[in-house]
Parts: sequence; structure tokens; C-alpha cells
Amino acid sequence: MDYRKLGPSGTVVTAYCLGTMTFGAEADEAASHKLLDDYFAWGGNFIDTADVYSAGKSEEIIGRWLKARPTEARQAIVATKGRFPMGNGPNDIGLSRRHLGQALDDSLRRLGLEQIDLYQMHAWDALTPIEETLRFLDDAVSSGKIGYYGFSNYVGWHIAKASEIAKARGYTRPVTLQPQYNLLVRDIELEIVAACQDAGMGLLPWSPLGGGWLTGKYKRDEMPTGATRLGENPNRGGESYAPRNALERTWAIIAVVEEIAKAHGVSMAQVALAWTAAQPAITSVILGARTPEQLADNLGAMKLKLSDDDMARLNEVSAPQPFDYPYGKGGINQRHRKIERGR
Repeated sequence: MDYRKLGPSGTVVTAYCLGTMTFGAEADEAASHKLLDDYFAWGGNFIDTADVYSAGKSEEIIGRWLKARPTEARQAIVATKGRFPMGNGPNDIGLSRRHLGQALDDSLRRLGLEQIDLYQMHAWDALTPIEETLRFLDDAVSSGKIGYYGFSNYVGWHIAKASEIAKARGYTRPVTLQPQYNLLVRDIELEIVAACQDAGMGLLPWSPLGGGWLTGKYKRDEMPTGATRLGENPNRGGESYAPRNALERTWAIIAVVEEIAKAHGVSMAQVALAWTAAQPAITSVILGARTPEQLADNLGAMKLKLSDDDMARLNEVSAPQPFDYPYGKGGINQRHRKIERGR
């Protein structure tokens, strides 16, 4: 396993993180424990979950595994998240001190931990002042309940505002952002990546395989069926079949991924994962495997070194396609200048 620092912190994590959204849903406890066993046998040390995953069951399954595996537990870096509804009341959601206080204690109990290594805000909360959230997180670090904190699904101005307020007030600063990022979804490069780099934060990409699209499992004009995410629900969120199937860009990207995979004698998933892991500011790529076979194939990306030509082809075919301003060539030209002359 390749090791990297957790953002700017001194804690070290593996370049591929085991995501556990499937635990308690697509994977029962025995299957989930098998995935954890295999991941740690490969040398992994980084687990990502959230209180909302299977309504707390994912954290409980991980907690029982940690208790039964004290050797692995000593090495494990555990990340979880709070923000989304865990009840029906108006204070059972959000980033208020009230909700986060309860959510954090509940996550600690379910995981069987005295300290969570990385506590992440699962999404922005427009109703709660960011100062309230940051003060809570600073207190949680000071009390020893969490080691570090980070964000998930924040946009550029959220990151900049939170980071600068934390800096100005002397609070502990965020170390990571967890965004969606893959060859099909690269829009975070327009501003969010730069905001994280400016704040010194590492990236923990989720959905690096584009909800399965980049594995080659879905076919053009052939509605998905069977035991896959889109087979079970073709209209699933941003991964849904019809909108992506209609884009020529989708199939152009998939074609290049397939060509490079065949040239290297590896799976398409490994190519997509290796590309993501090689991007600027990446701390660890979150894997969302359902089965041991999927996990083993995904972890095979550790051994794949894409050539400069491979990277150039993938970058070109998947490049974001913004309008000219403010993120296209016109806007970029306005934000840069040459050093040697004025007018």
C-alpha cells in the first residue's frame, strides 16, 4: 500500500480507503467483516463511514469488527460523518452544536471508540452559523472526542469561509474534503480543488468509479438490470442511467478507459482508480466494493502505473466543459498574466 498524510496532519493513511456505505444494506454483517478483513490483509488502514449509512448499522458493524480485531483496530484510522437526519425531530439534523453533540456521542458509542480519528461534516448547513459548527469542532478536538475534522460535499466558498474563520479565531483547522470526483465528474477542478489546496486540505474522493459506469458494466442503450446499483434503481441520483447514457462524452471516456485497460491487461476499474489517485491534493480514494472480488480488483490499482500518454489521453477526453466565463478559457486568461510585460 502507498501511504500518504491525512491532509496537512501528521497522521498517515493508505492511498485507498474502504468506504462502508454498503454495510448493513447491500452487505450483511458477515460480508462486511469479510471486506474489512481482506482490506486490512492487503495493508489498508483507513475506514470511512457515516452515521446515516443504514441508519447507524454501518458504524455498529464496524464497531463490532474493531472489538473483535484488537490488532487491526490499533492500526485503523476511522472516519465518520454527521449532519443528515437521524430522527424525525427538527434538531435531529444539521450542523448545530445541539445536533452534532448528540450525533458525535452516538457515533462514538456505535463504533466503540473513545476518539474518532476524522469527523466530517457530511454537507453544508445553511441554517447554522459556520462559527457555531467550527467552535463545536474545536471543542471536540480539545476534549479528545475527535482527532481531526473535515468536510464533505462543500463548494469553494464554503471551504474558504470555514478555513479562514477557523484561522482567524485560532480554532483547529479542517484537514480534508470528501467530494465526488471521477473521470465523469471533474467539475471540482474548476474551483473546489484550488480552494482545498489554498486551505492546505487533502481530498478524499467518493464514487471514483462513477457509480459503476467506469467499470464497463453498463452498455449503451441497454437499460441496466440485475444486482448492480443501477440495475436495482436506474434512476439513482446523479449516477442515473438515462442522463449519462445520452451524453456522447460518457461513452468517449469509457472507450478510452477500456482501451488503456486492455493495453495494460487490467480492469477498467483499476485504470479509473489509478487516474484518480494520481490527481493533485488526493489523500486517499474511497472504495465502495460490495464483494471481496470487487475489493480485490479495486485494490489491484495500487500496482498500476499509468504512463504520461495514458494520463494525457484520459485528461483530454474527460476534461470539464464549462462555459467560457468564469471557468473557461476566457475567465482563466483574466486571472493570469505573463511576468515579462504589461500592455
